[in-house]
Amino acid sequence: MSTTETNTTYAAEPPVRLEWARHAPEVYKAMVRLDSAARKGLDATLYELVKIRASQLNRCAFCLDMHTKDALAAGESVERIVQLGAWEESRHFYTEKELAAIELTEAVTVLTDGFVPDEVYERAAKRFEEPELAQLIAAIAVINAWNRFGVTCRMTPGHYTPGQRA
Repeated sequence: MSTTETNTTYAAEPPVRLEWARHAPEVYKAMVRLDSAARKGLDATLYELVKIRASQLNRCAFCLDMHTKDALAAGESVERIVQLGAWEESRHFYTEKELAAIELTEAVTVLTDGFVPDEVYERAAKRFEEPELAQLIAAIAVINAWNRFGVTCRMTPGHYTPGQRA
C-alpha cells in the first residue's frame, strides 16, 4: 500500500493572547480542583459529552480539541461526537439520560433567553438523582468557566494529547 503525499498549506495559528495559567497559577490550580470535584459521581462518557456540547455552544476550539480527543481515547464513537451538534435531530444516538444532560447543558450555557426553563430542569431531575444532578450542574458550570478562559485568551487548539492537561 502506498500513500500519496500532498502539500497543503494551512492558515497560520493565531497567537495566544495571554497565558493565563502562568500568570494566575492559583486560579488555574483552583479550576483544576473544581473540575476534579465536579466530575465525581458522573459517568465519564456523559461528562465528556457535556464538555463537548458546552464548548460547541461557546465556540471554544481549544476545549473542543481537548474533549473530543479525550472522549475518543475513552472509547466514545466518532459518530456520537459528530452528531452532538445536531442532537435534536439525532436523538437516537443518545440515551434518555444523556439527552436530558445535553439539553440541560444548553439551557445553562445559553442564558441569554433568561432562566433555565422549568421543563428542561424537570426532565433532568427525572433522570438524575439529586446528588448526581448537583454534580452535573457543577460540571456544566465548570466547563463554561474553562471555555471563557479559552476563548478570551485565544488558547490554540491542535496540540493536546489525551491524558495531558493544559
